[in-house]
Amino acid sequence: QVQLVESGGGSVQAGASLRLSCAASGLVFSSYVVGWFRQDPGKEREFVAAIRWNGVPFYPDSVKGRFTISRDNTKNSVYLQMNSLKPEDTAVYYCAAAFEPGSTATPNNYNYWGQGTQVTVSS
Repeated sequence: QVQLVESGGGSVQAGASLRLSCAASGLVFSSYVVGWFRQDPGKEREFVAAIRWNGVPFYPDSVKGRFTISRDNTKNSVYLQMNSLKPEDTAVYYCAAAFEPGSTATPNNYNYWGQGTQVTVSS
């Protein structure tokens, strides 16, 4: 059974940093693309970052330069370092895994999802 478990969320002030972790089990992790998405109530799930099996990252303009995605295939884990956090970064953050997603920014292309971790940034 595939499981993705996020951790590292919390409540911080604007300008602070957080590091999210996603631990995977039940799949050949090194073969998968792993993405981070976020969702606020009433809004669509938004692409935050993704990383291919070979470490190539992808970011939308909204987080480029502030967020860094990385992976450690020996630990079946992916990390999202979030710096210079803004109130608009507040959301539930999800990690997801896909074998061949095509577009890494499309939620429907991902096969497996974690339960999410809340990130709250206050001004």
